[in-house]
Amino acid sequence: MITTPSPSYCITVRLEIVNQVGMFGKIATAIGEKGGDIGAVDIVRAGKGFMVRDFTVNARDEAHEKEIVDSIRNIYGVRVIHVTDRTFLQHLGGKIEIHTKVPVKTRNDLSRVYTPGVARVCSAIYKDSEKAYRFTIKRNTVGIITDGSAVLGLGNIGPLAALPVMEGKAMLFKEFAHIDAFPICLATTDTEEIIQTVKNIAPVFGGINLEDISAPRCFEIEERLKHELEIPVFHDDQHGTAVVTLAALLNAVALVRKRIEGLKVVISGAGAAGTACCRILREVGIANIIVCDSEGIIYNGRERNMNQVKIWIAENTNPGSIKGRLPDAMDKADVFIGVSVPGILSVTDIQRMSPDPIVFALANPEPEIAPEEAYPFVRILATGRSDYPNQINNMLCFPGLFRGLLDSRAKAVNEEIKLAAARAIASIVDQRDLSEDYIVPSIFDRKVVSAVAAAVVDAAVRTGISGKEKYK
Repeated sequence: MITTPSPSYCITVRLEIVNQVGMFGKIATAIGEKGGDIGAVDIVRAGKGFMVRDFTVNARDEAHEKEIVDSIRNIYGVRVIHVTDRTFLQHLGGKIEIHTKVPVKTRNDLSRVYTPGVARVCSAIYKDSEKAYRFTIKRNTVGIITDGSAVLGLGNIGPLAALPVMEGKAMLFKEFAHIDAFPICLATTDTEEIIQTVKNIAPVFGGINLEDISAPRCFEIEERLKHELEIPVFHDDQHGTAVVTLAALLNAVALVRKRIEGLKVVISGAGAAGTACCRILREVGIANIIVCDSEGIIYNGRERNMNQVKIWIAENTNPGSIKGRLPDAMDKADVFIGVSVPGILSVTDIQRMSPDPIVFALANPEPEIAPEEAYPFVRILATGRSDYPNQINNMLCFPGLFRGLLDSRAKAVNEEIKLAAARAIASIVDQRDLSEDYIVPSIFDRKVVSAVAAAVVDAAVRTGISGKEKYK
């Protein structure tokens, strides 16, 4: 797997350098020969006969960081003062905090925000629970719930180690959609305990975002909570991935001029994301879908390594009852969607596909096939990474989707809302600007959140699940 330097492995090396001509060039050469990417060089201070500089360098991984630093250490006249990992630095002390919205500087302030005045507000909510949306944080607050059992590409690392990811998600909610979200990492993987815990804390929140909970438990947890709570519940690993994948596919299909209903789609991965992708593609009329897992193609009647979700897949996909492994599924496929493991797709597999193949290799951090290997053989390639074009990232979905859910006070997330969100994301890319390297908007395009939010509000009202009185 070919990996390029990434800002996620960024170090700042502070160096004391003998003040001689050519020293800067020696250091830059040493970094470059090891494959490091110099981002910035800053002078910290100068002294008699020496200079202190900070070199900020992107690396491929932690081992590569060490190689770069060791290479610098070997230069005569250079002393490494210290090395700072900039990713860890940004997490120092946590990434979020709580601020008050009104000042408390006098006794009068205190009497209104707390006792005795607060009792009047409590009584009003007790008499009319809808007033909680007006007088508490509920109207703009989302709970980010995880058990840490399926984190990113890390797997079951537990609730404490999952906390940095959930903090990051809370930051994105606030930065892009002005939503107050709070990470709640549960010290249990018991399905019933998780469901009951979320139900017990739900009064605080206007919506629940389930995150990084392993399959197949995540399916039951979401389904139960959807039926037992009156606020929207959204498992982002499933539906966020599916929504953005569909958005990308809508534009990709327009570019290659194929009918979406006539596509043959192969999905690698039958977990949360793969199953949700399968469901949403069926919603837009794609019937010829083949799903593969670690045992190979899923087909009706397969007995090995099955569960209730895979039984549904077996009954609702693979109309030709194809058996075998992933390469067998790839024959004449128009689209490959990978939400599985690195390196599972080969160039030979791609060459078996129909003309103008579309490949979404979304495993993170390492995709199903290295982009450098795939590019000569595909028409359109997308990954989950930020250092290649066409990043399929859930961030295009969840901030705007929850903004719309909260604004409409939706009671649930139905299929129409997810489809509306996907079409809104796709619409941000002007059809005149579509290209092989531009099928989804940038995650930093601020128009995405407002477009998705408006589409979600419209769908919630249209389908009768909006809870706001003005929409009734």
